[in-house]
Amino acid sequence: MVLPAKQGKCNTWGWSLETKIWLLECFNNFFIPLLPLETSPPLPAPENVEVYSYNFQSLLRWSPVPVENGSVLYTAQYRTRSYDTWSGLGCAQSPRTWCSFPPELRRRRWTVLLRVRAELGTRASPWALTPPFVAQSNTTLGPPRVNNVSASPDSLLISVSPLFPPEPGDLLQYLVSYWENSTSATEKKLSESKTLFQLGNLKESTLYCFSIRVRLKVYSGHLLEGQPSVPECHRTALSEATRAGFIVPLSVLALVLVNLVVAALLCLWKKHQQIKFWAQPPLQIPSHFEEFLRNPGSAGLEELYLPAEEEPQALVLGAGSGQEGEDPSPNTSRDRAATEGPPQ
Repeated sequence: MVLPAKQGKCNTWGWSLETKIWLLECFNNFFIPLLPLETSPPLPAPENVEVYSYNFQSLLRWSPVPVENGSVLYTAQYRTRSYDTWSGLGCAQSPRTWCSFPPELRRRRWTVLLRVRAELGTRASPWALTPPFVAQSNTTLGPPRVNNVSASPDSLLISVSPLFPPEPGDLLQYLVSYWENSTSATEKKLSESKTLFQLGNLKESTLYCFSIRVRLKVYSGHLLEGQPSVPECHRTALSEATRAGFIVPLSVLALVLVNLVVAALLCLWKKHQQIKFWAQPPLQIPSHFEEFLRNPGSAGLEELYLPAEEEPQALVLGAGSGQEGEDPSPNTSRDRAATEGPPQ
């Protein structure tokens, strides 16, 4: 419920209704914008900002800025120590979290300062700066590329190539560590400035391993050593004398084996009758044949012709029964007739 205003207090100055409306509009137009408004939270600056440089190929990288809504863009700039003016790195409002160095910034002796910030719409984060960067002091040198390895009886000839060209006034050297692949090997070192060098005084037919790294000496005297390569192993070759020492005994042994084989075959051919006689089992006459040959009139010859399952049946007569059994077989009747003799 709106209470009516008291006429005495409202009309103290004698203002009309139009005057009051005009004053209210003036207050809204001039004083309201000066009041503090609710603002968005500030955008954080990128973190873990660093320069990654490998074989003098450099780039600026950082961690992404987390936000709830929207896509964050990044702007990177650089300047040298000699100039105070910041220049674009070629990554203005880019969604990537890294930015490569432009060609004009790849001078190895320059001291470079870099910075990056995050942007989201009209909001921008503070600049995140890196420490001064000098490529010839802060880059990481990788191992050289091994192109070819040639083995001889007492040496290894190695051909390499660098992954970056040296600048005028710089000295690029190759530090070689090599050892015999055995349990009690001693590591040896060699320093070469040429891309083709030899590991000498090695044992023949022996496995040797080596690892190579580069060392760059700049004109100011600063030394920068690179990472060692993965060890490679190669075996030295056999000398001609050693190879001949192996071939002659092997040839003699092969000749002896061939002669032995020929002699064995010749002996088998000459003695094949005796060997055949020795290999056959001895013949032996069965005992019943031998008994018959000794006594030809023996009755046992008839049994040789009787089947095993047919046994001769005898006539069985009871003592007082007076009954005949089964009919006698012909052999039984013949035996009885021979016993009684001819009739009187």
